[in-house]
Amino acid sequence: MNRKSRNKRIKLRHSLLILVIAIFSLTSVVSYRFYRQPRLTVGTVSPVTIQAPSDGKFEDKVTTLEKIKEVKTGIIPILQQDREVTIGIKLELSKYLTTIEELRQLVEEFPFVDTKTISLENQQYLRSSKDSEFKILLKCAKNKESTAILDNNTNTAEFNVALQHTLSQLKAYRQEASPEEFEALIVKITLIRYRYAQALKKIQQQPLFLLDEADITTILSLSDRDWQKTKNTLTIATDRMLAQGISPGIPSDILETAVSMQLNPDIPESTSHLATNLLLSILQPNLQEDRVATKNIAEKAGQAIAPVIVSIKQGEIIVREGEVISQANFVLLDGFGLSRREINWLGLRLSLFVVTSIVGIFLSIQRKIYPHLRRRDYILLCLLSVTSPILTVFNISYTNLCAVALLVSSFYSPLLAIFYVVLLAALVSFSGVSIGWEYLLAGSAGGILAAATAGKLRSREAMSRLGVLVGLTQGCVFFITHLIISSSATTIWSAILPGAFYFGLSGVAWSIVAIGISPYLERCFDLITPIRLAELSNPNLPLLKRLATEAPGTFQHTMFVSSLAESAARKLNCNVELIRAGTLYHDIGKMHDPLGFIENQMGGPNKHDEINDPWKSAEIIKKHVTEGLVMARKYGLPKAIRDFIPEHQGTLLIAYFYHQAQQQANKQPVLESDFRYDGPIPQSREAGIMMLADGCEAALRSLDKATPEQALATVKKIFKARWKDQQLCDSGLSYDELPTIAEVFIQVWQQFNHKRIAYPKGALDSK
Repeated sequence: MNRKSRNKRIKLRHSLLILVIAIFSLTSVVSYRFYRQPRLTVGTVSPVTIQAPSDGKFEDKVTTLEKIKEVKTGIIPILQQDREVTIGIKLELSKYLTTIEELRQLVEEFPFVDTKTISLENQQYLRSSKDSEFKILLKCAKNKESTAILDNNTNTAEFNVALQHTLSQLKAYRQEASPEEFEALIVKITLIRYRYAQALKKIQQQPLFLLDEADITTILSLSDRDWQKTKNTLTIATDRMLAQGISPGIPSDILETAVSMQLNPDIPESTSHLATNLLLSILQPNLQEDRVATKNIAEKAGQAIAPVIVSIKQGEIIVREGEVISQANFVLLDGFGLSRREINWLGLRLSLFVVTSIVGIFLSIQRKIYPHLRRRDYILLCLLSVTSPILTVFNISYTNLCAVALLVSSFYSPLLAIFYVVLLAALVSFSGVSIGWEYLLAGSAGGILAAATAGKLRSREAMSRLGVLVGLTQGCVFFITHLIISSSATTIWSAILPGAFYFGLSGVAWSIVAIGISPYLERCFDLITPIRLAELSNPNLPLLKRLATEAPGTFQHTMFVSSLAESAARKLNCNVELIRAGTLYHDIGKMHDPLGFIENQMGGPNKHDEINDPWKSAEIIKKHVTEGLVMARKYGLPKAIRDFIPEHQGTLLIAYFYHQAQQQANKQPVLESDFRYDGPIPQSREAGIMMLADGCEAALRSLDKATPEQALATVKKIFKARWKDQQLCDSGLSYDELPTIAEVFIQVWQQFNHKRIAYPKGALDSK
């Protein structure tokens, strides 16, 4: 009891020491900016008047950088013509003019008669008036008693001045012309009305969206001369404006003024309004920023900025008592070493409080999610935690949160890794004054994705695909967040996209680093991951190949035990990869003396019959545990796998030789401890399941012709014996779970022991 309590105290001291070291190291890194903070800085009040101790010239780096940034920001973007947009505008105008040309070809040339005979307004009325009005007009024009006809249609003619004017001109022409000429005019008007109606019908089927009804009427009423002049002017004006270039964001009133100036005075007055509306509807900006040229000019402009130098003569006053220190004052004070740089203890205490709080939150979460962490695990988590703040010390914005998350999720638990990354991001945001929040947010997104996924993957190839996905996530989140805070759309292509690409690439790079160092960390900190367990279960590994060659019977026993244990572990939601690897290595110690175990004797003489000493035979049997541990350490197996070697036997009694010793002792007392394994008993559910599988393997193999019920009874008997012997009390297995395990074992046994159809005697004879 004293030894146990002493071990507990030592363990507690070690844990407290690791906790103190972790808090100290994290606080040291996080508080980097508080180590040499100037007391006399910009914005503070000088307590005394300070004079220059000597002549001095110092560069004001802050002001210089601000000027360079201001110059770069103020550079007017260099524009270049977008050929695709330009060609598109010209094609749209050409298509529109071609459509108008086709419509004009459907109607006769206008005016269709001499304007001295019928005015332009009346000719337009004759062409476009309603059929009912045109019929009245013809009746009145052909009939001398037109007044009576009009009186009968007062509702139509009373309000139609155009009809009356047109009627008077037609009647005048009728009096001057012969009846044949008048009739020919009426026929011509009727044909023109038909063609005009067809043109309007086509417009309705394929409307000219850029023109209203008045514009369409104007176009169809133009003479060929005016139309050609309008068309040529539109084409020339468009070419000129596109050649000069239309900038993005140009105000509409300025564009309208430019269009009017290009059209006038060449455009006919009747089509001036139409042409202006058409161009304003078609024209759009055809200039875009030349990012490379703009960036080059900005860089040259920044390089041309001379460093801002602050100089002073010896004895001159830098700052007077009670004055607020300016940037120039601070440059001089810091240059002469008079800024009183010292440790900011208040900042250090704040950092200590923040770090202690975050560590405390993590420990409380960890104990609920993943309580079985060793001291070396805490050391590893501390080392990983320090790496992220260290990057901010060197002003590296490409955070490694995704790499840390990938490792923690693989080594421990995805849920634990998610909380770990969130808390670590909070720590980085406190320490990382040089890192933008868009970098931190994108890095956290990639880290959470890696944390939630990495622990579930079972191959390095899947890990590499996850790295690419993490990079894409980081790039997309960086792009979206940067786009939200961006003030200008032109920065999307020149700054945001390249930045998103490089930050996404950094996510892939950090994932590659994590995958690369993972095997070394696994070895150094004795960690197991699903991937490492899968690699250890490869039968082509040297130790398993030795087992298959030197102790083939034991190897076959191992494979059957593995099948039993895996199936039960899967049923009880245990770690299947762990129990598979542990089972494969649990009997490697039998290679020290393969013939000392019956499964390797292949029907030959039993070595123990020749020894005829149960104590010596028991030592040989027990030695396969100690020798197995020696081999496991030699081949670098992790502790989680090594634990299966002693725990699969626990402190079981080697019953056969114990009873043999009792028979040979002639009623002398035989110490049971001489025939029990040294233990420990199984300390995990996986080890408990494997102990049960190992104990049932030989019994199940011997039941060739037994029914499933008989086999189940045998298995339950073995389980009951293990439970009564208190071999499972530390394993975490409950008594209620034992029947479930037994049923699974019987199912596996039936699969191995299924009956086959007997071959006919002649089927095996060769022809």
